Amino acid sequence: MAELEIHHEGHESDPRGQIVGILAAVLAVALAIVSIMSHRTHTEAIITKSEANDTWSEYQAARIKSHNVELGSSLLVVLGAKGDAAEKMRADNEGRLKKYDKESKELMEKAKGHEEASEAAEHRGLRYDLGEGLLEIALVMSSIYFIARKMMFPVIGVIAGVAGIAIALTGLAM
Repeated sequence: MAELEIHHEGHESDPRGQIVGILAAVLAVALAIVSIMSHRTHTEAIITKSEANDTWSEYQAARIKSHNVELGSSLLVVLGAKGDAAEKMRADNEGRLKKYDKESKELMEKAKGHEEASEAAEHRGLRYDLGEGLLEIALVMSSIYFIARKMMFPVIGVIAGVAGIAIALTGLAM
C-alpha cells in the first residue's frame, strides 16, 4: 500500500502560533457561552413581556367587569328600583365591586412585576450583547496573526476578550 505524504510548507514549528491558536479556541468557547447567555436572556425578556401583556389584559377585563357592575348599580338608582330584589342586587353588586377592585389591584401589581422583570432581562441581554461583540472582535483580531504574523493582533484580541468577558460577567450580577 502506497504511503501518502503531505508536505506542509511554511508551517514549521511555530510556538507563538500554537499559543495564538489556543487563545483563539478559548475565545471561541467564551464567545459561544456568552452568545447562548445573550439569546436565553433575550428570550426571557420576551416571555416576561408577554406575561405582562397577558396580565394587563386580565386587568382590563376585571376593570370592565367592575364598570359593568357600577353601571348596573347606577341603573337601579336611576330607575328607582325598590323592593327586596333591588336591595339584594345592590348588596350583590357591592360585593362584586369589592372583589373586582381587589382583583384588579392584584393584577396591576403582577403586571408591573412582569414588566420590571422584562426590563431587567433586557438590560442583562444588552450586557451580554456587548460582551459578545467584543469577544467576536477578539477572536477575529487574534486570528489575523495567522495572516500577518504580528503579535500586535493577538494582544489586541486579548484586551478585547478580557473586556468582553468582564462586561458579560456584569450581566450575571444584575
